[in-house]
Order: sequence, then structure tokens, then C-alpha cells
Amino acid sequence: MSSSATIVWFRRDLRLDDNPALVAAVRRGGPIVPVFIWDPREGKNWVPGAAARWWLHQSLAALDAELRRYGSRLVIRAGDALARLQDLARETGSDTVFWNRRYEPATRQSDKRITAALRREGFAVETFNAALLFEPDEVTNKSGRPFQVFTPFWRACMERPPSDPLAAPTRLPGPRRWPESSRLSELELEPTIDWTGGIRAVWQPGWRGAGANLTRFLEKSLSNYATDRDRPGIAGTSRLSPHLHFGEISPRRVWHAVSQWLGQTSGSGRRGDGSPAQRGRQALETRRTAAEAYLRQLVWREFAYHLLHHFPHTAEHPFRTEFAAFPWARNARALRAWQRGRTGYPLVDAGMRQLWTTGWMHNRVRMVVASFLTKHLLIAWETGARWFWDTLVDADLANNTFGWQWTAGCGADPAPYFRIFNPVSQGEKFDPDGDYVRQWVPELAALPPPWIHRPWEASSAALTDAGVKLGQTYPNPIVDHAEARERALAAFARIRNSPARGRYG
Repeated sequence: MSSSATIVWFRRDLRLDDNPALVAAVRRGGPIVPVFIWDPREGKNWVPGAAARWWLHQSLAALDAELRRYGSRLVIRAGDALARLQDLARETGSDTVFWNRRYEPATRQSDKRITAALRREGFAVETFNAALLFEPDEVTNKSGRPFQVFTPFWRACMERPPSDPLAAPTRLPGPRRWPESSRLSELELEPTIDWTGGIRAVWQPGWRGAGANLTRFLEKSLSNYATDRDRPGIAGTSRLSPHLHFGEISPRRVWHAVSQWLGQTSGSGRRGDGSPAQRGRQALETRRTAAEAYLRQLVWREFAYHLLHHFPHTAEHPFRTEFAAFPWARNARALRAWQRGRTGYPLVDAGMRQLWTTGWMHNRVRMVVASFLTKHLLIAWETGARWFWDTLVDADLANNTFGWQWTAGCGADPAPYFRIFNPVSQGEKFDPDGDYVRQWVPELAALPPPWIHRPWEASSAALTDAGVKLGQTYPNPIVDHAEARERALAAFARIRNSPARGRYG
């Protein structure tokens, strides 16, 4: 048992449950000094966007409140992380610093620098994995190289189930004298003009919100997840992405909870005519299908981190290098229409307005709006990724980069280049009654299916009855789908036929 203090540096692990660095500090013994350091320079050009900064403020407040229930507190500092850790060590007499790893390229470089500097000064430094099911280097193909295709990556992950989550500590001894701390408000994470009403109405940042969302998902949505996850008009997804991003809940805890849910008896059949037992087997198979569909989504998240770790250039450049020559267009008016949900395609506009209001967008719709920007408008994926980065509460460098490059066709395991989402047919398939569009594009709310997804094809009478005036109350499409598709295919053909094809094929 040690008598010297241990500094636990919180970053994106804003929880007490399944927090390896915190558990290790408790096991070491002695006082524990939890600290959060706001150092925007650490992420290079990837400073959290406005929506994510708002969420971070709320999550830090929730963490501090929970620490105080244990008689502890969160010390807040700002500036260069190494300098602040050195200051805190001198003030508390600490000789040990623990933290949980992050995996963004710039942060990894920063962590190496900080670790080397602290160890030169005689500090004990230990880091842990709290953000992923597996370390990015742990899952490799038979040649020991990183995967570039999801399905074999998924199979490899399923061969080695993740370890069990760690329980939250029952005690958090603090120092005799607490060091000074900045006020959370001094970090200026919240906007000067409060535009966050729509976000606050639908989210509860912090570990309690994460737990509540997980419970709701397990009890109300998971059983139908395999069929409902693509339906943006219903609550069919877990909505855990921002909680996972900020580490308010761990992926191991989520995996464990889903596995426990699957293990619960779904009905015990009687012997005899066999029908109750058969129904029980069918129910169990349905649960297995639902659980696997959701666990695959957790592994997609792992895959995104796997790729960013092994191919760090993809944070800012296409994985498929020949896409550096792709003939992207510059169209400020079209970009503005896309950002504000004024493209004239109801499903696209609904998604962009949901994003602007709540800081989140349904995953199926994310693919549609990303395809629309990169393929209908031929605007570069980086432009869309930057907009998502600033407006999403779950803006995550690995997942944001991977999702945009997948849709644009320039990433690893990309969507086929010829797959250009039709926003009309996507709406009719996944929002058949138009509930999602009615919620976010209320000017079309009185239009019946199928016109709600193709208002420009509705009769004058139908438009009049619904109070819709195309070009006035709701815009006409800013681009024709068929023409845009042909233009995109022609642009992709130029890349495919290029002598410097690289990995594209």
C-alpha cells in the first residue's frame, strides 16, 4: 500500500464504473487526485466542436457531483497537459500518474511525449484501455496485419469475447489538502448565446443519462433492434453514441449488459404438443438475432478505431490515395442548402434539421445525407465531416472519418462506388408513413404517403390541400436525382480508370 498520492487523469472516460485507471489507483492505495485538463492544442486541428463542448461541460459537472458523493472531487486545470500534471504532482506530493488511453493520432503523439517527460522526472506512469473492447493492435489477420474489411474483423473479434467490466470503486480516499481547481465555467465550453435548447430537451449528458438510455434500450427496443434500427421515425436504437464517446459508459459494460439480456430466459415451453416450446425457441432465436445485430454495431465502432490507429493519415486524407484527385465540386449555395435542410428532398432535410436541433442524427439517415452531399452534390467528404464534427454531440474522430469515407467510397471496405442512395426510395422504405419527415419538416406534415417523400410529384390539389407551395413554403429539389447519379458515376469512372489506381478497385 502506497502513502503517496496517485493522480488519475480523466479525459474521455467520464465515469467511475469500469474505469481501469481509477480502479488501479484504488488498488495502489493512498490518496487519489482526479483531474481533468482542458488542453485544446492536444488534438491539433480536432478541437471538439460546439455541440460536443456543450456536452463535455455537462458531463464534467455530472462526474464532479458523483466524485463528491464519495468525498472526492474533480480538480480542473487548463493549459499544457504536461505542465499541469507536473504542477499538480508538486502540489500533492504525488509520484504516480494513471490515465486511460485515447487513440486519435495527435493525442497518441502527445501521450508519448507526456509519458517520456514524466518518466524522466522519476514519475511512475501507467495507462489503460477504457474506451475499446480490444486494443487496436490486438486484432490482426493471419498475417499479423491490420484488417481492412469489416466481416473478417467481426469474426476475429467474436473469437475472443471482451473481458468483463470492472465494478466502480467503493471508496475514493482524497488528499489531506485539496489543490486549487479552476471553475468549470472558466473553460468556456458552453456557448455565449444559448442555442442548446433542442439538445437539452432530448439528452441527459453524464453517466446517469448513459445508464438510463441503456436501460430503456434493453427493456423497450433491443428485442426489435434487427428490424427497427433502420427506422428513423421510431425509437429503435440505443442512442448511446455520445455516452460512449465521452466515456460515460464503457463498451464492455454495454456488451456485458446485452449478453446478460440475451441470457435471460425468454420463455420455458411445456412438453406435450410442442407449440409452447417451439414459441420459446423462436423467441430465443429472435433475441439472438437482435443481440448480434447490436453487437455488430459495437464492433463497427471498434473497426473505425482499428483503421484510424493503423492508418492515421485517414483523419484528414482519403484511405484510397487516388481520391486525392477526385473532381470534387465547390458549390457554396448547395452546401448551405444541405446544412440547413433545404435541399428539397424531405428525408435529407429531416436528417439535417434533426442534427441542427438535437446534435444527433439517426444512423440510416446519416448515410443518406452523406451520400447526397458527396454523390448528388459532389462536395468533398471532408466538408461534410467538418460540419458533423461541429454539430454532433457524438462527434468522434474515428467514427466520423470512417463513416464519411465509407459513404464517399474512398475509405477501407467502402460502399460500392455505384451505390448512390436514392433519398426518395430510402424514405419510402425506412419512413413509410412519413412520421420522421413530419416531425422534422413540419411544412410537409399534411402530405400523405407517398407524396411526403416526393412532393414535387404530387398533384396541385394534393399540395393545396396540404398547404404546400413548392418553391415558397418548401423548396424544389436543388438537383435531379437521375442526373446527379449519372454525373457521380462519371466522376467515379475517372478515378477507377486512372493509371494510379492504388488500392481502389
